[in-house]
Amino acid sequence: MFLSEFNIKIKLKGSLMVIEKGPSSKTFRSAPSDQEQGDFFVPGLYDLATKDNRGVMDVAVFRLSKKDKRANDVMIHHLPDGYVRITSGPDGMASIWDYDIILMGISYLTEAMNKYRSGLGEKPGRIFSPQVSDILKFCRQSDGGRQYEAVETALRRLKQTSLEIVRGEKKTRGGRTVRETTGSGLINDYKTISYADTGRVMAVEIELPNWLYSAVVESEDPEVLTVHPDYFLLKPGLGRFLYRLARVAAGKNEAKWSFRLIYERSGSQGTFKRCSYELRAFVKRNDLPEYDLYEESGRDGPLLIMRYRSEKQLSSLGS
Repeated sequence: MFLSEFNIKIKLKGSLMVIEKGPSSKTFRSAPSDQEQGDFFVPGLYDLATKDNRGVMDVAVFRLSKKDKRANDVMIHHLPDGYVRITSGPDGMASIWDYDIILMGISYLTEAMNKYRSGLGEKPGRIFSPQVSDILKFCRQSDGGRQYEAVETALRRLKQTSLEIVRGEKKTRGGRTVRETTGSGLINDYKTISYADTGRVMAVEIELPNWLYSAVVESEDPEVLTVHPDYFLLKPGLGRFLYRLARVAAGKNEAKWSFRLIYERSGSQGTFKRCSYELRAFVKRNDLPEYDLYEESGRDGPLLIMRYRSEKQLSSLGS
């Protein structure tokens, strides 16, 4: 019943079980047909295991809407120990889909550092130079149409979207409390290389911001978490945010968040009533990668239960 209701197909890609959703799914778009697994022994840059920075997975540092560009806007998330302030530029606030390029940068740094620590490569710098075709394959996007130009537009918004983080209080020896504030763009500088006759972008050069580089490369305990490959197929921005929240809050266990807090942390410009309706729709479909969703009554309002779906449960879906 579960498989037929959501038109889900389970197939193996190497050692990874991938859940593919058909056109009937409201939560997922179809995977591109031109991205079948290549030579297993010659992995491309797009074959990197997807990683995210766990330090910003419980707040939306981007807009979740494709329609509302939120140009020259400010979004603030208040936290128990500080706040996160996001400011956009004239071309609009970076979207959660633009952020896929950041995920690729984090994944690249993580893989390069793993090789460096194993003595198999050099320590990576902050300059990341992928081919646009690799970006599209990594993000599970089709390789054609206006997708190449869309990458350049996404880079422009990522550079114009600044992030100011104030988190954590530290007491000095004198007993006074201080806060540490970091401010940066979601990316620093970038450069694109295009064909002069067609304007088609073929390669980019991205300077990753110091806050991200430090979290992955300079930290003794890298602040990264693996993201399921089906994350890129999620259509609703709120669905992507819910997955990231479940991944960092629940891990391989369970987490409870109030509907109200999810609404606030998502940066939604809609009403709380509308957000609650959408959350209940996700609970009803219950088809997020890796996590089951439940609603529970709380003292101050409804709660969303995010529970890790074990491999045993996943295997039973394909039997």
